[in-house]
Amino acid sequence: MSLQNLLGRLETRLREEVRDQAASLSLVRDHTPADRGLTRKCSAAASTAGAGARPNRRSRARSPGAPAGGSALSRRRSRAAADAANMAETSEEVAVLVQRVVKDITNAFRRNPHIDEIGLIPCPEARYNRSPIVLVENKLGVESWCVKFLLPYVHNKLLLYRTRKQWLNKDELIDVTCTLLLLNPDFTTAWNVRKELILSGTLNPIKDLHLGKLALTKFPKSPETWIHRRWVLQQLIQETSLPSFVTKGNLGIIPAERTQQLIREEMEVCGEAAGRYPSNYNAWSHRIWVLQHLAKLDVKILLDELSSTKHWASMHVSDHSGFHYRQFLLKSLVSQTVTDGSVLEQNTLRSEPAIVLPKDEEAVASAEESRINLPHLLEEEVEFSTDLIDSYPGHETLWCHRRHVFYLQHHLNGRFPHSVVQLSPADSPGGTLSDLHLIPAGPHTSQAMEVDGLSDSSKQGYSQETKRLKRTPAPDSLGLEMEHRFIDQVLSTCRNVEQARFANAYRKWLVTLSQ
Repeated sequence: MSLQNLLGRLETRLREEVRDQAASLSLVRDHTPADRGLTRKCSAAASTAGAGARPNRRSRARSPGAPAGGSALSRRRSRAAADAANMAETSEEVAVLVQRVVKDITNAFRRNPHIDEIGLIPCPEARYNRSPIVLVENKLGVESWCVKFLLPYVHNKLLLYRTRKQWLNKDELIDVTCTLLLLNPDFTTAWNVRKELILSGTLNPIKDLHLGKLALTKFPKSPETWIHRRWVLQQLIQETSLPSFVTKGNLGIIPAERTQQLIREEMEVCGEAAGRYPSNYNAWSHRIWVLQHLAKLDVKILLDELSSTKHWASMHVSDHSGFHYRQFLLKSLVSQTVTDGSVLEQNTLRSEPAIVLPKDEEAVASAEESRINLPHLLEEEVEFSTDLIDSYPGHETLWCHRRHVFYLQHHLNGRFPHSVVQLSPADSPGGTLSDLHLIPAGPHTSQAMEVDGLSDSSKQGYSQETKRLKRTPAPDSLGLEMEHRFIDQVLSTCRNVEQARFANAYRKWLVTLSQ
């Protein structure tokens, strides 16, 4: 039977159901597919005959042998029998149709493993004798008319498998979960089934990352997809990784080249998802997670991210999540560096083991490359904020970002130029501003800090918190004065009510900071 004939029969059956419900009488008790056409003819004839005259009260009287409410009860029973028969036959046809669609989706991925986007094609009904799965270059489209049949079927089939009421082999599980997650990626059970397949070695985790990437093109904020994506990445970076990814000499650890490739791919996925959905908190949070667990907060990667997201931020001035990501980058750079005069040096990266390098020109060159000027970066970020506030007045996100950047700059440019704002090891890089503490810098940062001329602070009862309090910088009068001038300039030229409100709120915050 061709697909067009199958769709035609299915459409005919649906129309017959509507026609049966609208009929006023149904005179057949045993309703089977063989005599369904005769039933409809009899019902139509009875309806036509009864429409000519209205029965009086006497004609409505029940005959001695007729059961109570015979006419209404008979209609209900007949209608129920007809619906049951229609549903039985329709469900079989739907099953055949859905199985073909699932197979078409599987074949599409086999023909083109580089599919990079999925979408729905508006199509209320099937008009052509062809598959509802459309593959054009690297784009996969699904005609919308089949979703109402496809999604409930695969959903119910997977639930039957999980409740051990129906057996599915591994290939069927992969195909069913793939189809289901492309249509509804927030179905946790399907992701859990694929986790089991990955742990058993049946499913390649790289393919699961690709499936999640496709689902995010249609549902860019799907939390379950992001959660599963992090789980897969953890499986790839753990020492007890899958046997198929263990190579000689690495003891199960992913090579550096593969890690770098994963980082680049994840950054691309996060960037595309953030562009498809405004203020996509899930995407930006995943990007932070990648920096923490894959990149290990590498300073070079942090600087690259700060540079690459600058243009994106200038095009999305109301995206709080995007600017929060830039704030995370700045705080992470601060926490990964120590001061050396006005130039900041990179600490030993947490992602690399301690390696003793020879004292030669290469070591000196690598040390020079690792030196960054963090105060200059903060100044550039303040200038960037100034340009955006002047160009796009009335956006609260820009003022909040400026407040955060100035807070970091205010501490770096305090009275103690040889101190730096650094996160303590127990604090998370994404913590609040109250978690920032001043750690003394110098050639011997591991030694005890002198307090009031005493080298041994423990004898005087000084705790680490006491040292931090004594190291708190005084307000940077020059920086505060420049900020107040900036606010005066904004208030004198702006005609936006919201812009004036944000500027006044920022001024009040500066006053509290200087107290």
